[in-house]
Amino acid sequence: MSDDLPAVDQEVDARGLNCPLPILRTKKALARMDSGQVLAVLTTDPHAGRDFQAFCQQTGNALLGQRAGGENTLVHYVRRR
Repeated sequence: MSDDLPAVDQEVDARGLNCPLPILRTKKALARMDSGQVLAVLTTDPHAGRDFQAFCQQTGNALLGQRAGGENTLVHYVRRR
């Protein structure tokens, strides 16, 4: 995963939601996106890091990076397959 932030086409704010809701909102958003577009997902669930790694591995979408976003927020960058 690169240190550069990818250009984001869409953002989902899933802060305050616990598993499986951040993943479900991600799936819904990705379904409306074109192949190659990048989705940023903001989460506060402490298990979201692992959840997004597993989700991307299972679905074939690329996890471009995961970064701290402040205030206990983790931002996940997912490229649509």
